[in-house]
Amino acid sequence: MTSKTVSGAAPALKQTLSTLQLWGIAVGLVISGEYFGWSYGWASAGTLGFTVTAIFIAAMYTTFIFSFTELTTSIPHAGGPFAYSKAAFGPTGGYLAGAATLIEFVFAPPAIALAIGAYLNVQFPALDPKLAAVGAYAVFMTLNIVGVQVAATFELLMALLAIFELLVFMGVVSPGFSMANFTKGGWSGQDSFTLASIPGMFAAIPFAIWFFLAIEGVAMAAEEAKDPQRSIPIAYVTGILTLVVLAIGVMVFAGGSGDWTKLANINDPLPQAMKMIVGDNSNWLHMLVWLGLFGLIASFHGIILGYSRQIFALAREGYLPHFLAKIHPSFNTPHRAVLAGGVIGIAAIYSDELIKIGGQTLTANIVTMSVFGAITMYLISMLALFKLRRSAPNMVRPFRAPFYPVFPAFALFGAAVCMATMIYYNPLIFGIFAGFLALGYAFFLMTGNSREQLAAKTA
Repeated sequence: MTSKTVSGAAPALKQTLSTLQLWGIAVGLVISGEYFGWSYGWASAGTLGFTVTAIFIAAMYTTFIFSFTELTTSIPHAGGPFAYSKAAFGPTGGYLAGAATLIEFVFAPPAIALAIGAYLNVQFPALDPKLAAVGAYAVFMTLNIVGVQVAATFELLMALLAIFELLVFMGVVSPGFSMANFTKGGWSGQDSFTLASIPGMFAAIPFAIWFFLAIEGVAMAAEEAKDPQRSIPIAYVTGILTLVVLAIGVMVFAGGSGDWTKLANINDPLPQAMKMIVGDNSNWLHMLVWLGLFGLIASFHGIILGYSRQIFALAREGYLPHFLAKIHPSFNTPHRAVLAGGVIGIAAIYSDELIKIGGQTLTANIVTMSVFGAITMYLISMLALFKLRRSAPNMVRPFRAPFYPVFPAFALFGAAVCMATMIYYNPLIFGIFAGFLALGYAFFLMTGNSREQLAAKTA
C-alpha cells in the first residue's frame, strides 16, 4: 500500500522523506549506543578482546544491512521485516518477524527514556527521573504525531549534533591518547591473548550489538520515502558506514585516555574518559555532558517512529486490533499506534523498581529482551532473502545484495552466533521472550478469520 493521499480518499501515509532524512533516521536510531552501554563489554573481554567482538558484530551488521536493503527496496512496506517474511513464509512467518520486531522497538524506548530522565536529574536534582522520562514520551510522541516531515527533520538535526559531539570528544582527548593505555590488560585483564580470553569475548557480544541495534528501523519508513528504491540503499549503506567509523573511533579514543578499567562498568564512559584528559572543570566537559543528551534523544525519537509504523502495519493486516491502523486525517501519521507504544513504555517506566528479574530492574531486562527481538528478526529476514531468491526469482529488485550468497550467509551466521550466546548468558529472559511469542501466536491463531475478512475487504 503506497500512500499519497488523493482528494476524497482515506488518509494514508505520505511519501515525503528525502535520502538525507532517511540517513538521519538510520544514524539517529542507533547513535545513543555510541554514548553508553558498549563499555560494559570491556568488563568481560578487555579492550582488545572487545575490539575483536565489535569488529565481528560490525561485519555482521554491515553484511546484514547490504542484504536487508534488497528486501527493503523490493518490498517498501511500513511493516518492514513483517512484510518480507510474510511474502517468503506466509502469514505465520509474517507473525513471527512482526512480533520479534515489535518486541525490539517497543521495549527499547523505556530504557532510553529513563536514561534521559537520569541525565536530566543530574542537571536538575529536584526533577523526578521517571517524570522526566514520561515527559520525554509526551514530547516525542507529539512530534511523531504532528507529521513525519517534522519528525524526520528533527531526527536529522539530533543525529548531526550527536555526531558533532562525538567528533569533539575524539578531538579533545586525542592529545592525551596513548595506545599503551588502550592495550594494557586488553585481553580480559591480561596483556597477551590466551584461550581464557574467549569466554569474555562471547559474553561481550550484547554490548557490541548495542553499537548498531535498531538501524534496521529505516525499513519502516519505506512507505514514506519519496524514492525508496534509490534513497533507502544510499541511506542504509552510508548510515552503517558512519556508525562503524564512529564506534571504532569512540571506543579506541576512550580506551586510550587513561585507565580503561574505570570506564568498564559505568553509564557515562565518554565524560569520564574526557575527565582523565581535561580535568573536572573544563568547558569541553560541560559541553559534552549537555550535548550528550542529543544522542539519547535521537535514538528515542527515531525508535518511536519505528515502533509506530510496525504497530500500524501489523494492525492494518489484522495481526493487531485493526483500530490501531487509523491514520490521523490532518497529519497523515499513525497516531493511535504512536500512543499505544507509549502506553506500554510508560507502564514499564513505572514498573521499573517493582518488577525484578534475576536481581536486575525491569528496564535492564527489557533491553536484553529487545536484543532477542532484533536477533530473531535478523535470522528470519536473512532466511526470507534466500527463500525469495528461489521462490520469486522475477521479483523486481532495485538493489541486489552484493556478493550474494556470501553476505547474507555471513549475516545469518553472525546472527546465529549472537542468538546462541544470548541464550547461554540470559536463559531466563529468553524464556520470557519465547513466552511472549507463544502468547502472541495464540492470538494470531484465534484471529485468523478476522484477518481473512479484512483481506477480502481490502482486496
